[in-house]
Order: sequence, then structure tokens, then C-alpha cells
Amino acid sequence: MRSLIFLALAGALAAGCTPLRSHQGYIVDADLVNSIQPGVDNRQSVLATLGTPTFASQFNQGDWYYIARDSRNYAFNAPRPRDQLTMEISFDQAGNVTAIRKSGIEQVVDVSPYGKTTPTLGRERGFFQDLFGNIGAVGAAGAGGGAAGPTGRNGQ
Repeated sequence: MRSLIFLALAGALAAGCTPLRSHQGYIVDADLVNSIQPGVDNRQSVLATLGTPTFASQFNQGDWYYIARDSRNYAFNAPRPRDQLTMEISFDQAGNVTAIRKSGIEQVVDVSPYGKTTPTLGRERGFFQDLFGNIGAVGAAGAGGGAAGPTGRNGQ
């Protein structure tokens, strides 16, 4: 009986170490991706061949981006990218494809947040300085709160 419990416990622990794989974004079909040619295709043909882009640029001619990412993680760890395809399709004024650029996992950067607070320049202020620090500052001399004359300047 003990060996059966031990085997069940070992199986449960081993299942926790199994990598979880996930896919995000565009589902890549290599034949369809390679069929898009600069100077031959336009927006309508790209849309018919590849479908709606992951997102479109707000600048220039509205380049289209197709992004696919495969990730893996163990148990409760954060997912880590294993493979990525980023395809940028550029168009001219008439909507014809001018360039296709592809990049991969080398463009992925891991950004680690800096602690729980954002570092700022300047002095450190406590709770009470933040709460009471501006009392008397409104309308104080030299604070720029004086009355403006008819010329729009203070007394000039």
C-alpha cells in the first residue's frame, strides 16, 4: 500500500515539472507567408492570403505586423518565449507591398521592473511632507500668483 501511495505522489510531482507550451498570435503557414511578394501583392491580396494583421502601424503608410510566439513554462513560473516570428509588411501610397521584413526571437527583450517603486530624481518626501507640504504656497510672494495688470504682466 505504501509503495502505491509513493508511486502516486511521485507521479503527481513529476506532472508538476512537465513544461506547459503555449502559442500566442498569428498561426504561421510557411507556404502562405512565403507567397507574399513585394511589387506583386497589395493590401487586399495580403488580407485575403494572411488574414487580419496582429496590429497595424499608426505611422507612415500603415505597415502591417503579423506576430507569432511560442512560449514554455514550468509549474508556476512565468512563461519564457522559445520562438517568435515577427513579419512586417510595408505598403506604398497605392497600397502595394514594397517590403517584407522578418525577425525572430533575437528581438525579444526581458524587462525586469525595478522594485516596487519608480526611481525619481529629487528629494525624498515622506507622507506628512506630501500631505502638508503645499500649505501656504498658493499666493505666496515669488510663487507667481500675483495679480496681472492691464498689459498681462505683473505691474509692468
